Amino acid sequence: MTNKEFAKKIRVETLKMIYDSGSSHIGSAFSYIDILAVLYNKILKVDPKNTQDPIRDRFILSKGHACSSLYATLAIKGFFPINDLVSYGKNGSNLMNHVSHKVQGVEFSTGSLGHGLPFAVGKAKALKLKETKSKIFVLIGDGELAEGSNFEAMLFASHHKLDNLILIIDNNNLQSLTTVKETLNIYPIDKKFEAFGWDFSNVDGHDFNALHEVFGNFISTLNGKPKVIIAKTIKGKGISFMENSVDWHYKSPNKKQLEEGLNQIENA
Repeated sequence: MTNKEFAKKIRVETLKMIYDSGSSHIGSAFSYIDILAVLYNKILKVDPKNTQDPIRDRFILSKGHACSSLYATLAIKGFFPINDLVSYGKNGSNLMNHVSHKVQGVEFSTGSLGHGLPFAVGKAKALKLKETKSKIFVLIGDGELAEGSNFEAMLFASHHKLDNLILIIDNNNLQSLTTVKETLNIYPIDKKFEAFGWDFSNVDGHDFNALHEVFGNFISTLNGKPKVIIAKTIKGKGISFMENSVDWHYKSPNKKQLEEGLNQIENA
């Protein structure tokens, strides 16, 4: 399956899940799907049949409200039956509306923003102490950089030379009701990480080849520096009436929007 085909499948399942559950955050879920497709198709060393393998790579989703697309990705890859996706957001389901470690393939439950990177830094340090060559990948939203816990983690990662840590910033520049820049200006992002001693790369978060290349380069570079990929993305990417719209941080699609969305995804 190509990255493009995989991303289409993730979008279809994510849209259906959010429609069926009447839930929200579809814009946030869609913005990083192409990143998920590359990671789980080509990059991560993970085994759906051995989710506790001590030498596995770890992926941590810090923006836990955008979990629907991660659940869809894991189901498509065989971590759990794809039919389980129909329980998303329902009472008693492990597929909660914020990502849960009770789901096979999920490393850490998140919900409060600013927690994923500090946790990932701790895991990266632990792997270093054990001399395990696994990588830690963590994805945060750009708005999360307003959280001070992330800056403490950034300093810790650099100080301890955690070059097994790869941070991905989903840089869609929309945060809740307005832009990140208007909420709390965190730009320029790359200069901040450079000052903190990180290797950084700016990339189009919807360019499969560019993503694959930068992941490959960072995995093979062991220079004592943690890595950050600043991925420029579009919130709601893949459905025209959702793209770059703050409305779809909260709205759930109706039947007509579901059908139109599925049509656009299939014909992209």
